Amino acid sequence: MKIELRSAVDFLSNFIRISKYVTDEQLCNFRESLLDLLQNKYENHWFPEKPCKGSGYRCIRLNHNMDPTVREAGSACGLNQKALEDILPKELTMWVDPKEVSYRLGENGSIGIIFDGTVRINSFYASPASHNRLQHSCKGKVFISRDNFQQMPTLVQG
Repeated sequence: MKIELRSAVDFLSNFIRISKYVTDEQLCNFRESLLDLLQNKYENHWFPEKPCKGSGYRCIRLNHNMDPTVREAGSACGLNQKALEDILPKELTMWVDPKEVSYRLGENGSIGIIFDGTVRINSFYASPASHNRLQHSCKGKVFISRDNFQQMPTLVQG
């Protein structure tokens, strides 16, 4: 669980790191706080043998509302919700699952892979190969079952 959490925290921290209004100390405190909060939150919701179990619970969601865990980590380092909203993307979904951490920017964006079980991928953009891996992940199952993503199955299976 540690590498998955570290991958998710690093990804979010990169947005904060590029802000000229955040000190190195605040960034360090944000990272440590978010890592601790996520570790405590996911402790009884982590199932390596069934990675999709609990995926919705482990989802970090910014959708014109601040994820409560991210907000709490921000508060712990002196960044209020307004500051976080100004720094972080308005629409971000991140799935932190055993052996995979992935994200989507925007409601209809492509899914990018941050960690695929073996390698941390430090790109903000999904590679074509990540679409092929999607058919085996929890996100592929979510997209196939949701009516508002009707066109996604062709991308997932194609």
